[in-house]
Amino acid sequence: MSNILLLEDLPEIRAWLKVLVHQVFPQAQISEAARVHDALELVSAVKFDLALVDLGLPDGSGVDVVAALREQQPEAQSVVVTIHDDDEHLFPALQAGAFGYVLKEQARELIAEQLNRMSQGEPPLSPSIARRVIAYFAAQARPQAKDTIPHVQLTDRENEVLLRVAKGFTLPEIGVQLNLSRHTIADYVKQIYRKLNVSSRAEAALEAQRLGLFGRSR
Repeated sequence: MSNILLLEDLPEIRAWLKVLVHQVFPQAQISEAARVHDALELVSAVKFDLALVDLGLPDGSGVDVVAALREQQPEAQSVVVTIHDDDEHLFPALQAGAFGYVLKEQARELIAEQLNRMSQGEPPLSPSIARRVIAYFAAQARPQAKDTIPHVQLTDRENEVLLRVAKGFTLPEIGVQLNLSRHTIADYVKQIYRKLNVSSRAEAALEAQRLGLFGRSR
């Protein structure tokens, strides 16, 4: 990789991403942008091998940059690096031409490893994202009847905790909101994960959406 576009509006995140990119691609020249407008101008002026693209930006969505790269530089690869792990962000990005989709909450070492494996043609995907993509296409091929979906019964308190986990609150923050200790919240989270058969915050958020908790919170 000789030329890399880094689109991220938060300076502190852009800084550690830049360090990470230099670790994986030591010889690369990095062009930085904090807005969609600036990134689109760079795409028109510079030939890129790789773009690391955030989605939620002050002047729009990074999906527009992914689409512009696919149209103007089809040999360039775009990898989304974002906090958004929901279908509403994931699938439009993939449809626009993203080669990979990585969550910022991952360990940086894992992100570096995933980027490094791109040389072998392996798309960088966070584990929970890869499972969701597989599940999506499996469902398209063989739709599941409603009455075959297992019903999971959570208590009202477990639903309250799950909703806050899905919204990104930390365990201490949830404890303050519900007037419970951090350890009690941790026990609830373990029990919720066991009941839902999930192992990550992203998967828990997906289950919260499936159970309709976001709709109830409005």
